[in-house]
Amino acid sequence: MSDTAVNMATRRLRPADLEQVIAIDSGHFGAPRRAFFEKRLANAREHPEDYVQVGIDRNGILIGFAFVRILRGEFGREAAIATLDAIGVMTSNREQGVGHALMDGLTGALRKAGVRSLQSQAGWSDHALLRFFDACGFSLAPRLVLERSAVTPLPEPVDSE
Repeated sequence: MSDTAVNMATRRLRPADLEQVIAIDSGHFGAPRRAFFEKRLANAREHPEDYVQVGIDRNGILIGFAFVRILRGEFGREAAIATLDAIGVMTSNREQGVGHALMDGLTGALRKAGVRSLQSQAGWSDHALLRFFDACGFSLAPRLVLERSAVTPLPEPVDSE
C-alpha cells in the first residue's frame, strides 16, 4: 500500500463539506455548480434512504467526493439501481487512487442498501472520465440516451400527397 493511500479515509459527506466540494468540482467544470450541490445535499438530508454521498479525506482535508442517487421502480425495474451524479478529485490528488477509493466506498454502501447496479453517464469526448469508468468496471449499457430541445418547436409535419 502506498504512503499516500495510508493517509486517506473514506467517510460520509457533511453539510460543512459544501464549499470544498464546490471548489473540487469547479476544477473540473471551470465554474461553480453551487445550486446543484446545495440541492443534492438538501435532498439527501430530507431523504437519506435515497442518497449515498462519500468523501475522501487526506490528513483531515477533503480531496474527493461522490454523489449517488438510489432509484427504485424507475423505468419499470423492480430492483433498486444507483446513478452516479457527480464525482470529483482535487486536481493535485489525481492518479493517486482517490477515485478508486471513492468507488470502493460507494459500492460498499450500495451493497448494504441492497443496490445491485451502479450507472452513470459521460460525455463521448471526456476520455479521462471514460478511462476511469473502464478501470472501475463500468461497461456500455444496452440502451441509448436520446435528447431533444424542449425550447425549439418541432418541425412542421410533411404532408404526404
